[in-house]
Amino acid sequence: MIVNKLKLVLLGLLFCCETTLYAQDQWIIKADKIDPANYYGVTVANGMIGVVSSPEPFKVKNVVLAGAYDLYGRGRVSNFLNSFNLLNMYLEINGTRINATNISNFKQQLDMQHAAFTTSFDYGDEATIKYTYYSLRQLPFTVLMDVEITAKRPINVTAASILEAPDDLKEVENYYNEIDRPHVTLSLLTSTAKSPTGKLQLCASNTFLFSEPHGAEPRIIHEMWDSNMHLMKFSKTIAAGQTYRYGVAGSSITSAHDADPLNQAERLTIFAKLEGMDRLIKNHNKAWDTLWRSDIKIEGDPQAQQDVHSMLYHLYSFSRAGTALSPSPMGLSGLGYNGHVFWDADLWMFPALLVLHPEIAKSLIEYRFQRLDAAKQNAFTRGYKGAMYPWESADKGVEETPVWALSGPLEHHITADVALAAWNYFCVTQDKQWLLEKGWPILSATADFWASRVERNGVGHYDIKDVVAADEWAENIDNDAFTNAAAIENLNDAIAAAKLLGIKPDAEWDLVAQNIPLSKLPNGVTREFDSYNGEGIKQADVNLLAYPLHTITDAAQVKKDLEYYDTRIPNAGTPAMTQGIFALLYARLGDGDKAYHFFNDAYQPNLNPPFRVIAETKGGTNPYFATGAGGIIQSLLMGFGGLDITPEGIKQVKSKLPKQWKSLIITGVGVDKKTYILK
Repeated sequence: MIVNKLKLVLLGLLFCCETTLYAQDQWIIKADKIDPANYYGVTVANGMIGVVSSPEPFKVKNVVLAGAYDLYGRGRVSNFLNSFNLLNMYLEINGTRINATNISNFKQQLDMQHAAFTTSFDYGDEATIKYTYYSLRQLPFTVLMDVEITAKRPINVTAASILEAPDDLKEVENYYNEIDRPHVTLSLLTSTAKSPTGKLQLCASNTFLFSEPHGAEPRIIHEMWDSNMHLMKFSKTIAAGQTYRYGVAGSSITSAHDADPLNQAERLTIFAKLEGMDRLIKNHNKAWDTLWRSDIKIEGDPQAQQDVHSMLYHLYSFSRAGTALSPSPMGLSGLGYNGHVFWDADLWMFPALLVLHPEIAKSLIEYRFQRLDAAKQNAFTRGYKGAMYPWESADKGVEETPVWALSGPLEHHITADVALAAWNYFCVTQDKQWLLEKGWPILSATADFWASRVERNGVGHYDIKDVVAADEWAENIDNDAFTNAAAIENLNDAIAAAKLLGIKPDAEWDLVAQNIPLSKLPNGVTREFDSYNGEGIKQADVNLLAYPLHTITDAAQVKKDLEYYDTRIPNAGTPAMTQGIFALLYARLGDGDKAYHFFNDAYQPNLNPPFRVIAETKGGTNPYFATGAGGIIQSLLMGFGGLDITPEGIKQVKSKLPKQWKSLIITGVGVDKKTYILK
């Protein structure tokens, strides 16, 4: 066991040192030594459509659409669906198809500032090729590929755009249409299919974008390969020294997003075609420039700066203002955790987004508000009052946890996590109208749940029995510290909201809140649950009572609990955000060195090549773990940065920077977009 732990640490250090040699740019992550057998793709996304990179030229691994679920495959529950792969291509030069075996100088890079993924390579002494793709931020369902071919000597190229249906889709239908106008010809490669049960219609359409004037564009040929794949292609002669540029714009949408997805996919693609490549990229860059007005800047630690930008980039990429969607633990990086929504969204990603982009955070709460009726039905079926949110949620808001996982029936703290997010949204925005219309219904219904959930066993013993703790290795236990404290917070926040709105709160809420127990071990440490006796823990539980809850505020008690439980976390098998909480609390306690240790330990051993993508656990291989990114970003905002969400808005408490950092600058905070500078 000790040898394995040491191996993990050494591998992490080796990987970090190897990539640091060329990975210091704060915005661009470069990969120039790509091993396809040890390749973990990075995602370009706009909060709605995610495109995951591949080590093969002119390929992408998969395309994921937020909010598209169907009941198939794993666990008899709803699952994320891969959408049509609408950016795969092929390129032939002088009759030879380009592939990984006949190219050289293969490089890839992610520009996080403008969410652009670029691949470049040489094809012998004939051409240099570069292509960049975008998930366009200004157009939620549209992607773009920008291709440049520079001929080293005269060449003839044939370029194809391939539209391919994933294996799980059925009843695939393929179309090719040309629309002629006096000033433009539109060639549309379109496909539609049904999801595995037929619940959804999924549609995609793409088109070429050419740089030639109308009438001089290459002639397009359409080919049907099989029922799941078709393509359009063109040929072009390129003179020596000439750079030829073309693009593909495509849109993917489902009946979960639009009542008429087939026509809408084509309309969106036509719009992108008429906008043109340069205008599409300009407006995409402008949208990302606006997002990055809210930023975290670290002076004195270039690698940490790049890594923090990567975490923010992924949080921004996996979420979007103006929706009622909430990200899964893996965001739009694939089908991990079935695309379900857990406390990962409400407790770990939401606070970081709330501080930096309240308008995006609002979408996550809207997701929960629109599923409040389902939460009420969930409580009813279990004999409780009010609203009980499911541990795993998908499109409908019903319980989606596979039946073998006890977290579904018993991990009840999720209900208080949702309520805490709703209250914190009001605290940051001070939007009383929103509180009345949406926050109050959530807060009051969840408070009613806890009032009915407790077992009333006398004064100080309104117990919450038989739960899965926030520390998920503790199952079927009584009076979990975090569950109990979060329930108390939920009840008190509902009371505070009622008073603000001039509504009389239920007297039971205060009575219950005052009698839910929190206990201690003989050494004075807060006990994790009634029968806890020093066992190892999977993740933070008691320490969450100091943050994000304000249940424990005495610094001596916070330190006592922290020093006890930070030794109970093993080096493997635990999620990244736990060490983020340790870093946050040590920074608030004024111990910058320990905070810095846990900041690095939260993610450095979890990185995967070649883009330093974060896995859920040390040595894990399931990136991208957006939950961990959310926890680590909170360590910067609320830990090193000292920001605190209070009923009066965002305040600042004392904190300590590590000696390795010269300064920490946090820009675009809250609705007023304030800047905080720490030296």
